[in-house]
Amino acid sequence: MTGTGSIPETSAAVPVGESDGARADGGRLRRFRARWSLSPAVVAAVVVGLLCLVVGFVTARVDLALVGAPLLVAAAVAWDRRPPEQMSIVVGASAEAVPGRRVQTTVSIGSDARPDAVELRLEIPGREPVEVVVSARAAQRIVSHVPVVRTGPQRFVGAGARVIGIDASSVSEATPPTTADRVIPPRAIPVRSLPLPARLIGLTGPHASGRPGDGGEFRDVDRFAPGDRLRRIDWKATARRAQLPGELYVRRTMATSDAAVHFVMDSRDDVTGRVSEWPALHPGPGVGSQDLAREAVASLASAYAAAGDRVGFDDLANATRGIQPRGGTRHLQRVLRSVAVTGPSGAATERVRPPIVVPGALVFVLSTFLDEQSLRLALVWRAAGHRVIAVDVLPTLHTGDLPGRDLLALRVVELERKLRFRRLAAAGIDLLAWQDAGGERREARLRELSRPRRMR
Repeated sequence: MTGTGSIPETSAAVPVGESDGARADGGRLRRFRARWSLSPAVVAAVVVGLLCLVVGFVTARVDLALVGAPLLVAAAVAWDRRPPEQMSIVVGASAEAVPGRRVQTTVSIGSDARPDAVELRLEIPGREPVEVVVSARAAQRIVSHVPVVRTGPQRFVGAGARVIGIDASSVSEATPPTTADRVIPPRAIPVRSLPLPARLIGLTGPHASGRPGDGGEFRDVDRFAPGDRLRRIDWKATARRAQLPGELYVRRTMATSDAAVHFVMDSRDDVTGRVSEWPALHPGPGVGSQDLAREAVASLASAYAAAGDRVGFDDLANATRGIQPRGGTRHLQRVLRSVAVTGPSGAATERVRPPIVVPGALVFVLSTFLDEQSLRLALVWRAAGHRVIAVDVLPTLHTGDLPGRDLLALRVVELERKLRFRRLAAAGIDLLAWQDAGGERREARLRELSRPRRMR
């Protein structure tokens, strides 16, 4: 038996009850009950041996009988030494983060039948499944290191096995794959410039608002009125301006307020920069649009929360994952956790109603804008009076290996994206490109968006 043979159907292996458990290191340990069967080599030996005996008897040739007899004897010995009818196979798979942005995967195969070898099928992300035959001792612990390129929920290894009996005379049924999954959190890039909503409606915060109140910048000096505080009396201005006895002047300031920022992430698709791998079943490793979106939300949300603003999160592909804007460190961790576990849904569903956004919030729409849904939602929020910033998370495209027909199709897609961006700009929606390269241009664009905007 070789390591490149096909794996039989796994539906025959029956898991033992209460034996499937999750592990703390992101893996699983599963126990299966499987049945033995004769290997194809033993079946072939029986067929060839009987055929040689029959042909030798009919043709009166002793040499053919001498060829078939040892094959039948070997098959009889294999049948006599066959293991018990049923056996248990324990398959474990785990993934543990190690320094250097790597994940250490561990696969362990054990059985109570003491097999001679184990046929192992490994499923590694970004690669086609690999089938190898190893000894029973080597199968007890197989360690490998997988580099971490992407973020979010990932499956780092899947392991399925079947054991091989003595002299490869019998094999077991194949086990279903046991997987090890982990969630890789996105990194937060420092952001120095933060755009603000068109109007601030919070009661307190780090930003100066446009209404009178306490704690902000100087507004004017006016006569004392009911509701003014005594500590606001400006005695110098009173001495200069008072015309009547008892007339007082107070120093008025602008109130401070916080900003409500809502992040809307389009997780319906996930594409990398290599256009030729978009329809591939096993795309190669590379930064995808979902990785850039998670990085953008983590960076901006951390910066806004550190400034004392309220942040919220919503996923277009999952209507149950909405988080309303709030402040505080614990709420920020909840938002970052929701961002980290967000993955591609695999289906482009239409939202019947747009996500609920609090009044006066700044809305970030993170999408590749390969279709119309994100555009329509951005236009709805802009028409409702919100300031909307469209964040383009499509990675830098690599088209060197595309044929002419695919280049033409990609050109059509790019033209459609440009038309959508023009519609966004015509509606007063700002555009921010968050790509895997060009951090200086991104910071310059954020500084431009953070400048005070004139009223039109």
